[in-house]
Amino acid sequence: MSGSASEPSRSFAPPKPMIFSYFAGLLLAAFLALLVSWPPAYAVFPLAAALLALVSLFTQPRCRAAFDREDAWLLAALAAFSLLWLADVARTGLWPRAVEGGGLWLPLWPLLAAFVLLGWRRLRAPAAALWWGAGVGALLAALIAVWEVWVQGHLRASNGINAIPFGMLSLLLGTLAWVGVFAVGSAWARAALLSALALGLLASLLSGTRGGWVTFPALVVVVGLSVWRILPWRVLGLGSVVLLGLLLVASFSPSLIVSERVGEALESVGQYDEGARSNSFGVRVAMWRTGFQLFSEKPLIGWGEGRLQERRDEWVAAWNLPPAVSNYDQLHSDLIDTAARRGVIGLASLLMLYGVPLVLFARVLRCRPEATRRALAIAGLVVVVAFIGFGLTQSMLRDARGLAGYLGLVTACWCLLRSREAV
Repeated sequence: MSGSASEPSRSFAPPKPMIFSYFAGLLLAAFLALLVSWPPAYAVFPLAAALLALVSLFTQPRCRAAFDREDAWLLAALAAFSLLWLADVARTGLWPRAVEGGGLWLPLWPLLAAFVLLGWRRLRAPAAALWWGAGVGALLAALIAVWEVWVQGHLRASNGINAIPFGMLSLLLGTLAWVGVFAVGSAWARAALLSALALGLLASLLSGTRGGWVTFPALVVVVGLSVWRILPWRVLGLGSVVLLGLLLVASFSPSLIVSERVGEALESVGQYDEGARSNSFGVRVAMWRTGFQLFSEKPLIGWGEGRLQERRDEWVAAWNLPPAVSNYDQLHSDLIDTAARRGVIGLASLLMLYGVPLVLFARVLRCRPEATRRALAIAGLVVVVAFIGFGLTQSMLRDARGLAGYLGLVTACWCLLRSREAV
C-alpha cells in the first residue's frame, strides 16, 4: 500500500540537477562550435540557454546558488548597459540594426544574459564544453575558410556573414582552445587543442581581418603572463618559438593574403598622408573624426539611435567627407560609436561592461587557483581583452554574432568558474 502510494511521487519528481548541467554543457559546446559556421546560431542557442535557465529556476526551487557581491557587480554591468541602451531607444523611437543585418532587439540581449547567469549559476556544466566547443568551432571555421578561399577562389573568407566578425571570432575560438591546454591532462587532448589554435589562426588569416591580427599579440601576452609561473621555462621557450614560427610562416606564405592585406594597409596610410581620403583607411579616419565631433556637441547623453546617422550625413556633405562614410550604420569603433550615440553615460556603461568582468577574472588569478579554475579565469580575460581590441576598429557589440559571443562567453566563463569555486 505504502509502496504504491510512493510511486506517483517518484514519477513526478523534478529532474536531477545533473541533467540540467549536462544540457548546459551541450548548449555551450554547440553555441561555440556553430557560432561562425551556422548563421542562426547566435540567436538559437542563447534562447535555448534562457529556456534552460527558466526551467532550472522553476524545477529546482531548493537549489540555491551562493550569490555574492561579485555576482551582483556583473549583473549590474549587464543591466546598466542594457537599460541605458533601452532608454536611448525610448527617447528616439528607433531600435538599432545589427551590423550587416540580423539581430533583433539588441538592447535586450544583455538582460537576457543576466537572466541566463541567474539560472546557470545554479548548474555545474562541464568546463570541457568550453574548450572542445571552441576547438570544434575553430575547426569548422578553418574548413569553411579553406573551401571559400583555396577552392572557390574568394578573396576573403566570410561564410556569408561578414569577413571581419568571421575572422575575429575564429581567432578568439582558437585562442580559447589554446587556453584549454592548461586544463586538460592527456597529451592527445593538448595536441588537439593546440591544433585548434592553428586552425583558428588559419581561418582568421584567410578572412583578411587585420584587426584580429593586431589583437592576437595582446592575447598571447595575457595567456603568457597568466601561466609563466606554473610552467617550466623550457616549455615556455619552446612554445614561444613554435608560435613565432607559425606566425612568420603565415606572414610570408604565398597561399595566404597576410602580406597583401598588410601592404594594402600601409599603402592606404601613405595615400592618406598624400591627401587621398576615399580609401579604407581614410574612410575609417573620417568616421572616427565625425564620431569625436558628434560626441563633443552632445557629450552627456549623445545623439541617440538614428539621429547620429542623420547628423553624420549632413557633415559628409558639408565637410566634403568621403561618401562611403554614409554607407555604414556604425562608426567602426565600439568606444567612439557608443560615446557618440549615448554620451558619457553610455560610454561609462560600456567601460563597466568591459571592466567589471576584467577585474573579476583577474582577481581569481591572484589567488593561484587550481588548473581548471585558472584556465577558466584566463579564458574570461581572453574574451574581454579580445573584444576590447576588436572594438577599437570595429563595432563588434553592434554585430549580432559579436554581441552574442561576448555576452555568452563572459556569462559562461563566470558560471563555470563560480560553480567550481563552490565545490
